[in-house]
Amino acid sequence: MIPSDLQDAFDAYERALATDDVAALDDAFAPGEGTLRGDSDGLLVGHDAISAFRSTRGGIAPRVLDRVESRRLADDCWLIVATSRYEGGGTGLQTQVWQLADGRWRITAAHVTGRTPSFDRSVWRTVGDPLYQGAFEGPLAGLRVAVKDLFAVRGYRIGAGNPTWLRGAAREREHAPAVLDLLKAGASVRGLARTDELAYSIAGANPHYGTPANGAVPGALPGGSSSGPATAVATGQADVGLASDTAGSIRVPASYQGLWGLRTTHGLVPRQGMVPLAPSFDTVGWLTRDGTTMDAVVTWCLEDDAPPLPARRVVPVEVLQLVEPATREAFQAWAGGTLEEVEVGPLDEWFEAFHVVQAAEAWRAHGAWVTAHPDAVGPGVRERFALASGVTPADEASARSTVERLADVIRALVDDAVLVLPTTPGPAPVRTASAAELDQVRAATLRTTALAGIGGLPALSVPALRVGPAPVGVCLVGARGTDLSLVRHALGGLR
Repeated sequence: MIPSDLQDAFDAYERALATDDVAALDDAFAPGEGTLRGDSDGLLVGHDAISAFRSTRGGIAPRVLDRVESRRLADDCWLIVATSRYEGGGTGLQTQVWQLADGRWRITAAHVTGRTPSFDRSVWRTVGDPLYQGAFEGPLAGLRVAVKDLFAVRGYRIGAGNPTWLRGAAREREHAPAVLDLLKAGASVRGLARTDELAYSIAGANPHYGTPANGAVPGALPGGSSSGPATAVATGQADVGLASDTAGSIRVPASYQGLWGLRTTHGLVPRQGMVPLAPSFDTVGWLTRDGTTMDAVVTWCLEDDAPPLPARRVVPVEVLQLVEPATREAFQAWAGGTLEEVEVGPLDEWFEAFHVVQAAEAWRAHGAWVTAHPDAVGPGVRERFALASGVTPADEASARSTVERLADVIRALVDDAVLVLPTTPGPAPVRTASAAELDQVRAATLRTTALAGIGGLPALSVPALRVGPAPVGVCLVGARGTDLSLVRHALGGLR
């Protein structure tokens, strides 16, 4: 029999779980950096990390305990293992180590196995085994593809990350060319993966379907707008993510989740059958867990006549000044003094020009729909469209003039050099970051991703850095049409 005061503590914890009493749940876990909590998404270390995760979880489904086993490890330490049955069906298991300190029993380690879902709705809109079978022979045979829910898949509607959009969409009669190309090579479509609403975000949060897990950092944002394909690949549910990149929607989740992510040369891969955001910058690309798979995909999908890369490697000093200190330190240690520093001018100018043109085009593409459905989108995207609606023709013309001038600058730079820089200013933010903190991260990120976007250049993010326990990508930017060369150079060791 466990001590009566431990039984009382365990019962109180169960009541707190049932009522989602976050304060009581926080109090049940031992303070300090040694407390552990694990589940299928990974391991959280330290009371603060566990508390931050819990504040975003939103409670658990109703359930009852049907078996509780306990074992004494020491007078002041007990192991409790319990199984549960959910009202909606399914079973779960929880394992806890309780320790007595200062007259209180608290949890010092816990592991939770929830009921097995049919599929994770924050990652997938629909999924099959497979949803569409690819050719039975080909260079990509056996690979499973997570298709971002912006691309046409025959027989399915495009959801674009928004339930109102999905309800009004018609079933697609044909596959998008980018989907069909993968099927012809033998890859199969595993399912349609979530996107941030209308792809107008880089955080990875979706107010309608939830936020996919970060496959590399528990409790962190996954990065968007290709959050669903990125998480599907990072967690092994797919091998390839077919995605789009306008302002970093492939590169950011690749950096945050330790993936390879390629934004292709603007216009190189057909965009037919893909919901647009800003056609001047929209590109198609892919996410993979390793360089070998990325090489197989681009070798099939792109022309195999990529020009050789120049030997010169450069990094913009303005980017180094912008990134977080720990990221800059990790990047410089990785580079080992092999990169030449160059100037590209104030990044605010790059961001503002990109931002205005993107906003003007986004409003042209979706403004009528947003006006007709004012409450259909979440607050972040709603605010962006509200700002976009105020862009005047004169504003757009001025910004386009700046974009054209800056495009000449960046294209001239990569004519005789490869641009090398941290993909993002730092690791993935935690899910509990405030709106103000996320706005700061977004602003800093877009100032780095705008370089390739404005130039219409290929950009490859490779998981080369670690900042603490988290990955951060290194991005290689080359001249137009050097997509395949970038991948093969990275496979050869980057430098």
